[in-house]
Amino acid sequence: MLKKLERELEKIYHTILDRDPLATATAKAVDERYRPSAINLYRYLVLRSIDIRKIQGRLSELGISSLGSGAGYVLDNVSNALKLIKLLKGKTWEKDGNLTSIGYLGSRQLLQAHVNSLFDVKKKKRDTIIMVTMPDEAADDLDLLKNLMSAGMKIARINLSHGDKELWKRILGNIHKASETLGLPIKIYMDLPGPKIRVSAISIFDENSGKWVSKKSIAIQNGNPLCLRKDDFKGDTVGLSKIDVDPIPQVSVSLPQIIDDLQIGHRVFFDDGAVEAVVISKSSKSLQITINHAYKRKLRREKGINLPDTSLSLPSLTQEDLELLPFVGEHADTLGYSFVRKPEDVARLYGELQKLGISGCGIVLKIENREAFENLPLILLEAMKDRNIGVMIARGDLAVEVGFERISEVQNQILWLCEAAHIPVIWATQVLDHLAKKGIATRAEISDATISAQAECVMLNKGPHIVETVKVLKNILVRMKGHSLKNKNTLRALDVAKSSLAKIER
Repeated sequence: MLKKLERELEKIYHTILDRDPLATATAKAVDERYRPSAINLYRYLVLRSIDIRKIQGRLSELGISSLGSGAGYVLDNVSNALKLIKLLKGKTWEKDGNLTSIGYLGSRQLLQAHVNSLFDVKKKKRDTIIMVTMPDEAADDLDLLKNLMSAGMKIARINLSHGDKELWKRILGNIHKASETLGLPIKIYMDLPGPKIRVSAISIFDENSGKWVSKKSIAIQNGNPLCLRKDDFKGDTVGLSKIDVDPIPQVSVSLPQIIDDLQIGHRVFFDDGAVEAVVISKSSKSLQITINHAYKRKLRREKGINLPDTSLSLPSLTQEDLELLPFVGEHADTLGYSFVRKPEDVARLYGELQKLGISGCGIVLKIENREAFENLPLILLEAMKDRNIGVMIARGDLAVEVGFERISEVQNQILWLCEAAHIPVIWATQVLDHLAKKGIATRAEISDATISAQAECVMLNKGPHIVETVKVLKNILVRMKGHSLKNKNTLRALDVAKSSLAKIER
């Protein structure tokens, strides 16, 4: 067994070394402080393009640390495993001393340095940071903010999709007042809205009046047809007759470009995946869909739309985003970048920030769609060219995009890739959501919260019981700190590793 294991580990070691010139060349394009991390990320992609589950088991049989725990220090981990196998065979061996390599402690120090830079903190040891989404009441309720900070909130999140500058400034004023009163530092995180794909209008044909009537919602069930339209028409004002358009319900979308991007056979999800439909026909101005699964009985206006099968031509930065950038640059410590899908999106944001002279703001890349996940290694390498960066796992939209049955697997892969790149991760969406809204936690969400301890930051949403929720989460994170640090896993080959390597090496 030792001979076979030695041969297999040597093959992995030399596979990594053979690709190392490309790793070094790739790392030269990033900022100097990120170069060791970029090289390690590349090596991790090489490692994860190989299925090494059987090797994992045999290493464990021999009491040797498995390859599954070394995402942050790939070459050192493989080298040490190979060295121990050779020692068991009575041989001595050392890895090539000319190679740039990170050990376990070095990887932890790099990650902590990146956490400290992104969140502007000074920590020597890893503590998961708590971020809380600000409710509108924070504009007037100073005590709420004091209680949140006292409970353990370190970052206040302002979602720029809701409210206006007047409201946000009032919230900011109270945040700073509470911070000064308590003597507790607080950081400000702001999310750009990004493109909002939503149901903008719903119309049905009223046979009695012979007119199209605007509705706030319509009843739906499996098998129902709907027409998705580019134009936002209102039947009673436009006066369409039954002959002008098919009398099935007409649903207008907030961003007409998606009608061009959607193709026959593509899936369309509404309301966080509660309604699933498929495109069955298409014209230049509209398309017809059929509802396959309706987990809710009504489709309402303003509900979100997800298109997991569709490559969208939408810009990642909208005109609204561009207009908000100066405000973010003036007031935020960290910017949340919504709808990022590819490396070019990162380059565009960096270009816009440079034009405005915004240099001190950290960037959090929100991974909320399938395309962003599949391009994550390339997105990270582009982001490493500048700025203090982090990644948010936006599990709500992401679950709809990749499928609820895959979200656990995908969120773990994001954690691994970010660990390999020594990039801080924010665990977000519906963490202790029932507790925050109803005052009592479900068993499932407590289990979910314990997993969040693998991330460097956890985001809580607003709710009437949010102060108690912060206390509970802090308690969970403190307890879990004594039990785990990141995670150990078996390593099958990852499609995202294979595809990313292919793109980098073109």
